[in-house]
Amino acid sequence: MANQRPILLVEDNPDDEALTLHALSRNQITNPVVVARDGVEAVDYLFSTGTRAGQPLAALPAVVLLDLKLPRIDGLEVLRRIRADARTTLLPVVILTTSREGLDLSQAYSLGANSYIRKPVDFERFERAVGLIGHYWLELNETTDSVARSAY
Repeated sequence: MANQRPILLVEDNPDDEALTLHALSRNQITNPVVVARDGVEAVDYLFSTGTRAGQPLAALPAVVLLDLKLPRIDGLEVLRRIRADARTTLLPVVILTTSREGLDLSQAYSLGANSYIRKPVDFERFERAVGLIGHYWLELNETTDSVARSAY
């Protein structure tokens, strides 16, 4: 893939993390994956705060795969902070969650989620969904970065 920026996977469940990494690999998505196991780690990674304070900002991910039910800071608050900062306001965020709560769905879109996908329990369906997510956001989607690069 041409876009080798990292994927930020924000997932607290080790089994779901392993399944997602396996599904990315099976779909030949070779971008590096940065895993944040709670909302605080995700925010620290994106904004060089907390344990990353004083470090240079990390390369913005090509896409954030964000679970909602996270310890310390939940996924909706992470999304709120992403959209509130000028550096990350346009960052693609895909909610990847088991939540079937209508309120979560409506809040995620109200806060600017690009997509909301419920994790299927069947691995083949999950693998197919992750592949579609990866190929769309990493290969097909036009971003402000790609427009800026083509202007030079």
